[in-house]
Amino acid sequence: MTSSTDIELVTLDMAGTTVADDGLVERAFAAALPERTAADLEYVRATMGESKITVFRHLTGGDEDLAQEANRAFEDAYARLVDDGLCAPLPGAEDTLRRLRAQGRTVALTTGFGRDTQDRILRALGWTGLPDLVLCPADAGGRGRPHPDMVLTAALRAKVSAMSAVAVVGDTASDVRSGINAGAGLVAGVLTGAHGAEALRAAGAAHVLPGVSGLPALLDGEG
Repeated sequence: MTSSTDIELVTLDMAGTTVADDGLVERAFAAALPERTAADLEYVRATMGESKITVFRHLTGGDEDLAQEANRAFEDAYARLVDDGLCAPLPGAEDTLRRLRAQGRTVALTTGFGRDTQDRILRALGWTGLPDLVLCPADAGGRGRPHPDMVLTAALRAKVSAMSAVAVVGDTASDVRSGINAGAGLVAGVLTGAHGAEALRAAGAAHVLPGVSGLPALLDGEG
């Protein structure tokens, strides 16, 4: 069994895990789908963490043109919210990223957003260059969570010794399942985002933390 102290790479989700969401994702979805139904909103909540274009393909019944149009509207709406100053780090998140790197671990931030939106968030937070790796679905062949592709891509780029040396952390069931599907050595959920402890554990999380600030201690064998 891999010890948490053997973790070489930590991949962390952004919105809801390291970045405060505060309903921004739902607001952007509402702008992209003004004629949404209650069922649509429930689906959006259930699939938090997944690639946004995949979610829109489902909501538009597989119509690729409509899905792409809705995805562009979502990205534009989210970008406006970020530009309006409504994007903030979760408590302790920046310190956590720095502490993980100080421990000698590679840190990767992953997201279901597109590259432009991800970069805009990083600039707004002043985090450009803070993580070692920054990945969106397009960086991993286009497939987002719960597929393992972003985790596997991060592992390849970090040149880890084995997948057992990778930790995956997120606030949604999709984040957790991506770690499980990738064969990560440690998969943890945090309670600062979309899904609660029951959903995170049901998806396979071995640990559920109040927030990412507890992660360095866990990986140092103190948690």
